[in-house]
Amino acid sequence: MGVLEHTSRRFNTFLHIKTRIYRKFSYDYTQTRVLSTNYSNNAPILPVLIVGAGPVGLVLSVLLTKLGIKCAVVERSNEFSKHPQAHFINNRSMEIFHKLDGLAEEIQRSQPPVELWRKFIYCTSLTGSVIGSVDHMQSQDFDQIVSPVSVAHFSQYKLNALLTKQLEAIGFTIRNEGLNHRHLAEREILMGHTCTSVEPTDNFINVTASSVTEGNHIENQIPCRFLVGADGAGSTVRNLVGIELRGEKDIQKLVSVHFLSRELGRYLMYEKPGMLFFIFNPGAIGVLVAHDLKQGEFILQMPFYPPQQKFEDFTSETCKKLIFKLVGHELADINVVDIKPWVMHAEVAEKYLACDNRIILAGDAAHRFPPAGGFGMNTGIQDAHNLAWKLAAVIKGIAPMSILPTYEMERRPIALFNTELSIQNFQAAMAVPAALGLDPATANSVHQVINNTVGSILPSTVQKTLLDGIFSLGRAQLSDFVLNENNPLGSSRLAKVRRIFEEGKSLQLQFPAEDLGFRYREGALVPEIDSEGAPIKPEPPMGRRREYIPSADPGSRLPHMNVRILSEVKKEVIISALDLISRDKVEFLLIIAPIDSSYRLAHVVLKVANEHNILVKVCVMWPNGLVNEDARTKTSLAPWENYVDVVEVRQPPNSSSWWDICKMTHRGAILVRPDDHIAWRVKSVVVGDVTAEMKKVFSAILGLL
Repeated sequence: MGVLEHTSRRFNTFLHIKTRIYRKFSYDYTQTRVLSTNYSNNAPILPVLIVGAGPVGLVLSVLLTKLGIKCAVVERSNEFSKHPQAHFINNRSMEIFHKLDGLAEEIQRSQPPVELWRKFIYCTSLTGSVIGSVDHMQSQDFDQIVSPVSVAHFSQYKLNALLTKQLEAIGFTIRNEGLNHRHLAEREILMGHTCTSVEPTDNFINVTASSVTEGNHIENQIPCRFLVGADGAGSTVRNLVGIELRGEKDIQKLVSVHFLSRELGRYLMYEKPGMLFFIFNPGAIGVLVAHDLKQGEFILQMPFYPPQQKFEDFTSETCKKLIFKLVGHELADINVVDIKPWVMHAEVAEKYLACDNRIILAGDAAHRFPPAGGFGMNTGIQDAHNLAWKLAAVIKGIAPMSILPTYEMERRPIALFNTELSIQNFQAAMAVPAALGLDPATANSVHQVINNTVGSILPSTVQKTLLDGIFSLGRAQLSDFVLNENNPLGSSRLAKVRRIFEEGKSLQLQFPAEDLGFRYREGALVPEIDSEGAPIKPEPPMGRRREYIPSADPGSRLPHMNVRILSEVKKEVIISALDLISRDKVEFLLIIAPIDSSYRLAHVVLKVANEHNILVKVCVMWPNGLVNEDARTKTSLAPWENYVDVVEVRQPPNSSSWWDICKMTHRGAILVRPDDHIAWRVKSVVVGDVTAEMKKVFSAILGLL
């Protein structure tokens, strides 16, 4: 099948799916009351419409706006959720936030002190004996040698609040009312509107967003050039365009209980502070996420097994009783805020783009991971960072539409990798209960046997009694009588748990090698290839913490090193090398040493870039202690003026130089993309026709003809 024929068939399939789903939605709405439509043929075409006002959609809005791209957001909820949800922000996401007007620093000021969340604690009850604990922070996590910022523990709803504050500061308005026969304007977040259909035309995508006003369903037509579905794991956009998820479904069904108790928070803060508490006792089993011990804000996660166990059975009073069992006594000030069911999946969308690359998925809409390791929100934030500059490049006419498939080429392999790593980490989380005699696989097997045998015969109440009885027998192994050092069986099991901790085989929080060291193997870059001409494949995930090793290989994130801007030496202004990359322009950064051959290369790069309307800034990296020619760059690069001289700031002074960190000689050069990833590098001088070579480089990166 040819490419054009294949594209045509996929497009026709898309139209069929869209029409079928659109009719269904329209039919459902007309059953309620009056269906009215606000539509105008003269409506302005919004460059980018984002569906979903979670962290991914909000971050993308900030990034696009800073790059000068008009956008707006549609969100189905009437208000921002107060459910804590995700809470771990990894190093790479914090680096992105660091460049959003100091968002990372505001998070670090607002988060709980690291001493209150650095550990995972395994116990028989929150006030009972501790089986063991794991400290997930190491000294190098705070020394800022490999990154200008550190990881954070900060609830998603608090992050959303900071992001909306940033958006309001740059002119965004949050609206809870309908459009009332006006057009959706740029820099608006429209709450309470659900995307119900997408209709591609030759010039734009017509999005139907419905809302309910006084019992009437109102439909608004919003034309846009690009539609980004950042609307979560149950993405409406993904479903409307018929993109399937691939992977493992229904790994575990859980109930999430959001509750407040300052009494419990105070106790844990002083007696056994931690982020996660894995609680195993004869009365109940659960995982407690301490979102904020000072505020006493918690999420309790508990597995449940339908249809024998029903979500409706988890009433507020039932959840309180379960919490008291896990705590070890009653709490006088407990307040159950919310109870939600959720299903754990490990899936990635079969593709990220549809409709001639004009409809794009990001975040949980494109991938759903087990929460082990906190990859979900972080991967989504990094999706937005990858996508923003590419959309801006297309809309500004810097790059053709052909650059957009590189978003999928780069980000989907990362999602697949993170899916596998999350599964490995989830399996590691199951190692401790298995060692205690509570193998979750056995519980799932028992549940499946009941469903496949007596499930169709016995009444549901009898099935529930049977299942609860079997689980109670299993939990009996956690009694003090069994689980103690004087009982041979209990002593053996406790020793096995200790070995799991010592060998680093329990649930892990940090993965520095994957967090900072993930690398794009092909896409908007000049890839390194193996002896057979194929991109070099990544190592498979290990499921354990591995340290990050800085790399200047194409596709890698630029290494961090503190530098001082040469013109501001007297001011002692120190920044990260990552801060040299523009925050508000689609601009590449060429890093060279102050030598003649590199200045000549920079001349060619600037000339070629200028011919193609590409912005490039030259960074001249001076070695520590050898700056004595402050006018050399100006003379060598004239008439070009878009450059900056910086000098290495080594920590400690005898540490590696910039070029040693990059594993290159000072005769080489590095070209960095607007998203901090290396697009091209040469380890030594460019051989042959430099102009022709650089034209090939920019063509490969941006898809120029």
